[in-house]
Amino acid sequence: MQEAKKLALITGANKGIGFEVSRQIAKAGWTVLAAARNEELGKTAAAKLQAEGLDVRFIHIDLNDHGTALIAAETIRSQFGKLDLLINNAAIADMSDGPPSNVKLETVETVMETNYVGSIAVTQAMLPLLQHGGKVQIINVSSELGSVSLHNDPNWKYAPVKFLAYCASKAALNMFTVQLAYEFRDGNIAVNSVNPGYTATDLNHKGGTQTIEEGAAEIVRVALLDPPVTGKFMETGGEIPW
Repeated sequence: MQEAKKLALITGANKGIGFEVSRQIAKAGWTVLAAARNEELGKTAAAKLQAEGLDVRFIHIDLNDHGTALIAAETIRSQFGKLDLLINNAAIADMSDGPPSNVKLETVETVMETNYVGSIAVTQAMLPLLQHGGKVQIINVSSELGSVSLHNDPNWKYAPVKFLAYCASKAALNMFTVQLAYEFRDGNIAVNSVNPGYTATDLNHKGGTQTIEEGAAEIVRVALLDPPVTGKFMETGGEIPW
């Protein structure tokens, strides 16, 4: 069995924030498994980072095909025997999303299946590998749009942004963070949510106000905390109310 450096798995790593987080974690001396649902795009992204001298390798995971997470977990077990960091970054938004009175149920189901259920499936597949490590961490890439407290504040800057499917998927992901952190409160696994901020990515058609590097920064900072904190919802500059 291969004795590796610290090992990170990052979903949705073929572009955007996931790609930049993969780069920064690898620059810190880690081996990074860059996961993507599209094999061609994933392999191309990994090759770009390898060309920078970084230890980044493609692994296939499709959040809508839960069997791919199980296959990936078996691959990691056979090659490395453990996992030190899981970053659930992959997510989608849907142009048909909208307010709760008229959003299509199919849109809610699609977004929740990917952003929430898919991340749970990946996490459950990887938990046995994480439990083989020392102090390890799961980071769920959330959004301030997933804060129920902030949505209830009419003076919040994003108060008018009521896209039920996306916001609910991130709120659900936060609940997953809180409950998983509690479940492993006496164990070796730290679990946190991180808000990258409104970053210019394909998810928002490059409409965000932050650069990709700025969006990746807090995820990387939390990922490299030693020892890690747990049960937190963090963004650059501090914590966010749940």
